[in-house]
Amino acid sequence: MKTRPLGRTGLEVSEIGFGAWSLGGGWGPQDDAAGIASLELAFELGVNFFDTAYVYGDGHSERLIGQALGDRRDQIIIASKIPPKTFAWTKVDECSCREVFPADWIVECTERSLKHLGTDYLDLQQLHAWSDSFVDEDEWYQALTRLQEQGKVRHFGVSANDWNPYHTVRLAQSGRAASIQVIYNLFEQRPTELLLPAAVKDGVGIIARVPFEEGLLTGKFRPGHRFAENDWRRDWMTEERLREAESHVEALEAELDESTHDLASLSLKFVLGHPAISTVIPGMRTPEHVRANCAVSDQPPLPADRLARMAKHKWYHGWPYPFEIAKD
Repeated sequence: MKTRPLGRTGLEVSEIGFGAWSLGGGWGPQDDAAGIASLELAFELGVNFFDTAYVYGDGHSERLIGQALGDRRDQIIIASKIPPKTFAWTKVDECSCREVFPADWIVECTERSLKHLGTDYLDLQQLHAWSDSFVDEDEWYQALTRLQEQGKVRHFGVSANDWNPYHTVRLAQSGRAASIQVIYNLFEQRPTELLLPAAVKDGVGIIARVPFEEGLLTGKFRPGHRFAENDWRRDWMTEERLREAESHVEALEAELDESTHDLASLSLKFVLGHPAISTVIPGMRTPEHVRANCAVSDQPPLPADRLARMAKHKWYHGWPYPFEIAKD
């Protein structure tokens, strides 16, 4: 497993990280035993970066990480997130920063996450929503700085709002965030326009989330697929949208070759091909997912000409998520 620097934090993170949203539930049949086995296997295969959030199953994802890896705390890097106090991710631009991230809320959520995880500190704490206007506010920054001074948070950053790679650019330039988490994949390539260059210039770590477009970029979900009742994607990846995406997925499948024989590995290699990326965090609910994703780090990277060719596959579909609860 290769590692990369997380911006200017001094932390070396596995380039394949563990996205733990699905461990909290809501992705179909839930199997905590498989989740714990996945966490343990990921650690054995060299994964040291585990990304979760306060709202993933009301702390269930955090608790599973603590249960599986608590005795190896000094060998792993844990990142969590603070939800907006309004719990209205899509409306943060309509609220003041004090409404969304008051200092007491930042402290309260951090303390709860620490308790869930069974740890004294977070390596990275993130605000789970963002508005460009918040850059100029001090309350959120002072609260996180105090937690840092107390040793409860080593570093802090922000998770960019869904499908909006632009409103964290000023934040990257401000020096106030150690890292920014953003949706970046073969379809959603807009971060390359402004955010990723700013991150490279200003030493900000980039955590790439949703590398498989919620599974669409694995090639497993085609027209006619039926999601489980308790899988949130059944209301997002509708039959109409699966038909809309079909030609885009097929065009990518035509790019596969002996060195990259499936869409999932192509997707991860593409994301890791940008120098701004510190780590990519695919969701991994089974040991099979873990083995397949971790293997990508041992494979040769995509050559420059092939990375350039992948740019033609960018596709902004504009599908809003079907709920207000966090999805990172």
